[in-house]
Amino acid sequence: MTFSALDSELVGPLFASAEMRAVFSDRARLAAMLQAEAALARAEAQLGLAPAALPSAIDAIAAESLDLAELGRGTALAGVPTIPFVQAVRARLPAGLEPAFHKGATTQDIVDTALVLQMRTAFGLVAAELDAILAGLAGLAARHRGTPCVGRSYRQQAQPTSFGFKVAVWAAGVAEVAAELPALRRRVLRASLAGPVGTLGSLRDKGPEVADAFAAELDLAPAAIAWHTRRAGIASTGAWLAMLVGALAKMATDVVDLASTEVGEASEPHIPGRGGSTAMPHKRNPVSATVILSAHGAAPAFAASLLTAMAAEHERPAGTWHAEWHALPSLFGLASGALAEAKRLAEGLHVDPARMAQNLEATRGLLYADAVAAKLGKALGGRAAHERLEAAAGRVRSSGRDLREVLAEDREVAAVLSPEELRAAFDPGPAVRAAGAWVDRTLFEVARVRRELTNTQS
Repeated sequence: MTFSALDSELVGPLFASAEMRAVFSDRARLAAMLQAEAALARAEAQLGLAPAALPSAIDAIAAESLDLAELGRGTALAGVPTIPFVQAVRARLPAGLEPAFHKGATTQDIVDTALVLQMRTAFGLVAAELDAILAGLAGLAARHRGTPCVGRSYRQQAQPTSFGFKVAVWAAGVAEVAAELPALRRRVLRASLAGPVGTLGSLRDKGPEVADAFAAELDLAPAAIAWHTRRAGIASTGAWLAMLVGALAKMATDVVDLASTEVGEASEPHIPGRGGSTAMPHKRNPVSATVILSAHGAAPAFAASLLTAMAAEHERPAGTWHAEWHALPSLFGLASGALAEAKRLAEGLHVDPARMAQNLEATRGLLYADAVAAKLGKALGGRAAHERLEAAAGRVRSSGRDLREVLAEDREVAAVLSPEELRAAFDPGPAVRAAGAWVDRTLFEVARVRRELTNTQS
C-alpha cells in the first residue's frame, strides 16, 4: 500500500523527479547513516577513543546488505530506525569492534546528520534546476523584450506591455527565492553530534573536539551547541521550498491563462501523448502548469508542520521531530517535480506574437485610454481628461465602435490633439520600450543570482 503520491510507482513520476526520489529513498537514508557512523568512528579513532580498524570496517558494510523489511519491523518496535540499524551494523562488524561503534552518539544524531547529508545532495539538484530555469527565462525574456502584448489587471486588459516584461517578472520572482539558497545551505548543512541530552557527556572533555572532527570528516559545519530541539534550520528549509514552489506557481498561473482558448497567447511545448483527454481528442491540457500548481497546493501545509515542530520540549522531543520525517522529504519531492516542469516551460514555451497583436485590439482601442488621457490632460487637466475618456469608453461599449473613431469625432479632443497626436497615443511602442528597461535590469540581476548559485556548488 502506498500512502504518499510521491512514493507511488503510478503517480510518483508525475509529481517528483526520479533523482530526488532516489535521494530520499530508504537505501539512500541507510547509506547516509552508515556515512555518519563511519565519520564518527574516524573522528574518535583520531583521538584514541575508537579502534583504528573501526572506520574501514563500517565502510565495508553496504547499505544494500541491510534487510529493509527487518529494519522496518525493528523501527515499528523501537520507535526510531537507528536502534535496529545499530544492531544490524554491529552484527556485521568483526569481533571486538562492536563496543566502540556508535560511541557517544544518540539516535537523533545519526538520523539528523543523515538527513543533512541527503539535503546537501538535494540542494545540489535544486540549484542545478534553478540555474537552468533562470537561463531559460532570461533567454525567453530577451527574445521577447520588444514583443507587444496586453498587460492585465484583475484579469482585464489594462495597458500595453511586452511579453518579455511578463517573463522577466517570472524570472525575478524565481531569482529572488534562488538568491537565498547559498545562505540557507550555509545555515542548515551542519552536523549533529550531541549525545542523549546534548552534552556528549559520555566523552567527557573530548566531546567538543570529537564533534568538530566528526563535522570535518563529513565536510559539514560544526554546531555551537546541540540542535536536537533547535529546528529553525529545518523549518526555514521547508519554508524556502514552499516559497520556491510559490514563485514557480506564479509562472504556472499565468501560463494556464495564456493558454486558454480565449487568450491563446502562449502554450506549453507539445509532446505527443501529453495533456490529452479521454473524452476530448482535441485537448492539449497544460500539464506542466498543473503539476506546479498541485505542488503549490500541498507545500504550505508541509511547511506549516515544520514550523509546528519547533515547539520541541526540553532536550529531546517526542512526536514533533518525527513529524518532520513526513514533511521535509515531501517538500523536496514536490519542489523537484515543480522545478522539472518549470524548466520545461522556461526552455520550450510556445509564444504566439500574432495572437498577442490581435488581443491588443480586442477592446477596440480602450487599452490605450490612459495614454490618450495623459495627452489630453496637458490641455484639459487630469480630472477633465479622465472624465472625457470615461465617457468615450462608454460610447465604445454601447456602440461597438473603435475608441479612435469616437475620439476623432469629439470636437473638444480635436481642438487640443492633432490627428497625428491622437494616432500616436494608440501606438504600443512607448509602453514596450518602457518595459524593456525593466527587462534589462532583471536580466542583470538574474545573471548575478546564477553566478552565486554556481559559486556555491563549486
